Formats: sequence, structure tokens, C-alpha cells
Amino acid sequence: MSGAPTARRIVLGAQLRRLREAAEISRAEAGYAIRGSDSKISRMELGRVGFKERDVADLLTMYGVHDATERAQFLDMVRMSNERGWWHRYTDLMPDWFQDFVGLEESASLIQNYELQFVPGLLQTEEYIRAVASHGRPEHIDEPTERRVRLRLQRQKVLTRQNAPRLWAVIDESVLHRPIGGPAVLRRQIEHLLEMTRQPNITLQMVAYGMSGYAAEGAFSMLRFAEPTLPDVVYVEHLGGALYLDRPSEIELYGRVIDRLAVDAETPDQTRQTLSKLRAGL
Repeated sequence: MSGAPTARRIVLGAQLRRLREAAEISRAEAGYAIRGSDSKISRMELGRVGFKERDVADLLTMYGVHDATERAQFLDMVRMSNERGWWHRYTDLMPDWFQDFVGLEESASLIQNYELQFVPGLLQTEEYIRAVASHGRPEHIDEPTERRVRLRLQRQKVLTRQNAPRLWAVIDESVLHRPIGGPAVLRRQIEHLLEMTRQPNITLQMVAYGMSGYAAEGAFSMLRFAEPTLPDVVYVEHLGGALYLDRPSEIELYGRVIDRLAVDAETPDQTRQTLSKLRAGL
């Protein structure tokens, strides 16, 4: 099963939903059985809340799961889903909606990302991260800012671990001309992109100015999973929060956008050539 607690919750919730539907029990009936509501069952089945062993045990009984071995497997899943991820020590810096993204990112087999303003977070240098985290004001760098930098650096380790996911990123050409942190930081960032794109699991494409703005109007990420129980998820962040889209129609729409971006953008080899030229000019 996928390793991160967030993914485990989603898998467990999906299995409980299938059991409930097979038993022809409504969410309201299931919620009443565990001293809750239909909305609590909905959140559990979507993996958006933690699980209590007693609640799951009561639901299994209600759904007709009496085999001791099968019940033990479900309760083991509850315990694993409640384990803390490495990002727990940073939760004071992260809103709940972003904690879910980090947990899903840990379990993805393919991360597809489109950025118009910044270098994708998983490909940023430490200096670039620090400039973004301090909003371009070095005098405002404090301990919380440095912890945000360490959080992003820790997230980046997902790309170099064993069984690392594939990252396919598309960036707008303007990203490579925006001097976040100053020209020296941008030059080192471009060098870093050249280095990272030598990795077999990392692909980068650039949408040139002439093709920019046609395929998508905003940044987004799509996470795909090897675990068949986990649906593809599109993540769209905004100033006050984020949207998690997983309906088939939404996934299909963003899938078409990704296909269009792949066609509109320079090829990975052409993108590397562009990066080399930009590095030489800085």
C-alpha cells in the first residue's frame, strides 16, 4: 500500500465505502451506528479525517465483516493511517489543506506540474526558496522562514529516494526571466534545472512566449498513483486555500490541458538548450 498516512486514509476510506454500499447501508445509518452523522461517514470515506479503531470496528460489524483475520487487517490499516508523516514537525507552518498535498505527494508515482510564476517547488534551489519564502525581502528572514525553507528542501527528497516518482513539469518562459532573489540566484537556479533534468525521472518543458496562455490560465499539479484505489488528484492552490479535484470529468479536463501543454511547449531537449543559452547570458 502507498506509504504516506494521507494515502492510507484514502485507501481505507474507499474500502469502507465499498463495504457499506455492498451491505446497502446509507451513510446516515452508518453514522448513527458510530454516534456520528452522515457527513462524518462521508469525510471518513474520502480519507479527510483520522480514523478511530472503535469506529471502524463498529462499522465492520455493521457491514457484516466478522472474520477475525480480515478485521485485524482493517484495524492495522487504521493504526498505519494515523501515523505521523515526516512533515508533522512543520504543521504549525502549514495550513491543513497543504498538509494533505504533502502527504499525497509522498505517495504519487507521477507528479505533473504547470507553473507560470515560479520554478516548481520540487526543483527550486535553497537560495530561490529563501527568496520566495521571504517575499524578496531578506531583512524579513527569521526562524519560521528558515523552517519553511527546510520544509521545501525536505519535500524535494521525494525525487531522489528509492522508487522515486516521475516529475513532469511545464513552466512558462517568463519563469526563466523573473529574477527571484536577483540575477545571481536566477543563474544558479537555471544551472540547477540543467543538473536536475539529467535525472531519468525528471522531465522539464518550457512554453515559449508565443504559445503562452492558450492551454491553461493558472498553475496546477496533477498527482497520479500506482495504488489502484487512489484516484488521480488535481491540486489548484489560491491565496486562501486550495482545491482538490478528483471527479472523472475534472481529471479528464486537466488531462487534456496537460496534453496540450506537452504539444505547445518546447521538447525536453529544446528546453535544455534554452536553459544553456540563458545561463550563458546571465
